[in-house]
Amino acid sequence: MQAHEIDYHIYGEEMQYVEIELDPQEIVIAEAGSFMMMDNNIQMETIFGDGSGQENGLFGKLLSAGKRVLTGESLFMTAFINQNNTKSKVSFASPYPGKIIPIDLTQFNGKFICQKDAFLCAAKGVSVGIEFSKKLGRGLFGGEGFIMQKIEGDGLAFVHTGGTLAKKELAAGQILKVDTGCIVGFTKDVDYDIEFIGGIKNSIFGGEGLFYATLRGPGTAYIQSLPFSRLADRIIASAPRAGGTSRDEGSLLGGLGSLLDGDRRF
Repeated sequence: MQAHEIDYHIYGEEMQYVEIELDPQEIVIAEAGSFMMMDNNIQMETIFGDGSGQENGLFGKLLSAGKRVLTGESLFMTAFINQNNTKSKVSFASPYPGKIIPIDLTQFNGKFICQKDAFLCAAKGVSVGIEFSKKLGRGLFGGEGFIMQKIEGDGLAFVHTGGTLAKKELAAGQILKVDTGCIVGFTKDVDYDIEFIGGIKNSIFGGEGLFYATLRGPGTAYIQSLPFSRLADRIIASAPRAGGTSRDEGSLLGGLGSLLDGDRRF
């Protein structure tokens, strides 16, 4: 086994965090901003790329880290090392309401594909890279689902989801149609593509975008009910405009809509 063998416990219901127990000299890697707390004997170190050791030489490390930039992530990750001679703990938290999913890569044939912002942390030795689409349609119309992350190795990794989580076991040839932002991840055997919704009314007035993703089995897929992009859009739409005016001003009902909803405060 190449990756460090870590133990963990997930706490909470809707705002979860994962507590990882490290044996002496064991290491866990994490995205910047996910750290919550740790024991005094754990040392934090910024590393270039994911520290998996799968890329040899300076050029290989630069290429590996450069690919992370394409997914909107930092060139660097953070490693947490247990320098004590006894077990120590470090915890990482979800950035928004949802669930944390443990991914045992040994059960997924060494590879799991997920949305570019879903990865939370993993045992040292797990490789975090990008999964490029080989089909032009995905690149032109895939939106959030075009460039995805791939997590490879034989250790434990953790991804986070928004809202309620649905786990779908797809039989061979079974197709599931999903909003691109609602995909958390899937096993490497699942075939992923983009499909046009179709219909003039659906395209112009449907409000669901022009395309959705199709997942074809066999394999396992994880679907989230609340993508962060959807949550952010609702927050921005509800926020007051510059100058303190709200989005209700200028509408047919004006502030009456907020009064009826009970949102107007005096």
